[in-house]
Amino acid sequence: MSKLISSLYVMFFRLLGITIHQPVIIKSNTFLSRGFLNGQKGDISIARQCELSRGVIIKAYGGIVNIRKNTFLGEYVCIYGHGGVEIGENTLIAMHTCIVSANHTIPDKDTLIRSQGDILLPVKIGNDVWIGAGVKVLGGVTIGDGCVVGAGSVVTKNLPPYAIAMGVPAKIVSYRNG
Repeated sequence: MSKLISSLYVMFFRLLGITIHQPVIIKSNTFLSRGFLNGQKGDISIARQCELSRGVIIKAYGGIVNIRKNTFLGEYVCIYGHGGVEIGENTLIAMHTCIVSANHTIPDKDTLIRSQGDILLPVKIGNDVWIGAGVKVLGGVTIGDGCVVGAGSVVTKNLPPYAIAMGVPAKIVSYRNG
């Protein structure tokens, strides 16, 4: 019966334009939305063996969100994919992390900020990355393979492979060796 229900969920998501490859664990109160931005439909793809914990929010907003196999998203992780978000294989993203791939433009003080458009800034997170609880990953950032980002950090710049970074803004404190 469980396999039938899983198959029905996958078909339902496919009708919504969201690709999910089984087996995947999606816990309660998870929200997936392709969304629209300037009339463009977004796309969400979740590879096999991924786990999305309770309360995860993924909104493509016209962009593409691609989560590769065997990746874990902790409780209440938010991914806003307007500019595109790619998350590699075997990656761990802890609870309350927020990934944002766009920003507002604000040059004209006489126009409402929400009416001035967005700057699309893709985010790429490599394979075998561990992002601690409550991290903020801002648009335009690449986090290399094997990186570790400490809890509560704000990632504003690229991190090379195997870097260990923490702080606000995140700074490299070491590298994984061996």
